[in-house]
Amino acid sequence: MLKRILIGIAVIGGIFLLFKYCDFKKNDDEDITYNTNIIQQQILNVGKLVVTEGHFSEVITYKNQQKYLMDMLSFEKKALVVVNADVTVAYDLHKMKYDIDEVNKTITIVSIPKEEIKISPDIQFYDVEQSKLNPFTGDDYNKINKSVKANLAKKIEKSSLKTNAQNRLISELSKLLITTSQLGWTLKYEGKIIESEKDFGQKIKL
Repeated sequence: MLKRILIGIAVIGGIFLLFKYCDFKKNDDEDITYNTNIIQQQILNVGKLVVTEGHFSEVITYKNQQKYLMDMLSFEKKALVVVNADVTVAYDLHKMKYDIDEVNKTITIVSIPKEEIKISPDIQFYDVEQSKLNPFTGDDYNKINKSVKANLAKKIEKSSLKTNAQNRLISELSKLLITTSQLGWTLKYEGKIIESEKDFGQKIKL
């Protein structure tokens, strides 16, 4: 009789432990799913258009000569060109690609989109001088517009606009770093574990 009671207790204990183990596994799976949902939501929050704006101005003088009769006659046209340009440097983080490894609790940023630079110049002409034999044409305006954009591109490279845009990008991505750290996950980019904003700064190149 005592033997049967002991066997019964052992069976009940085994069933209890089995249910406890299954419940633990279930909670663990639920926890992983919950964490994954939070991370995906944070990626959606980060996934937006990050825009940095700047303004540039310049004044250039455009000249052109047309020569005739073996260069004995020349007709010049010239104009003072005043340029005011609005420039934006944008990162479209909707295009960011990533991979989530639920088993190893790791999120890997596969790629970050390149910056998109948009130059919107307002070009005004002053002190225009021209002749009937050498008037301003559409070709002149195209040359001026091309030259203006080339000069502005050089100014943008020398300015702090792109650096400011990069800093804003890193600030947005760091929100994802904060979330993964709080949940005990690992964030990686280009094969390196990202632990701080500084790590992002060393990896992200303009």
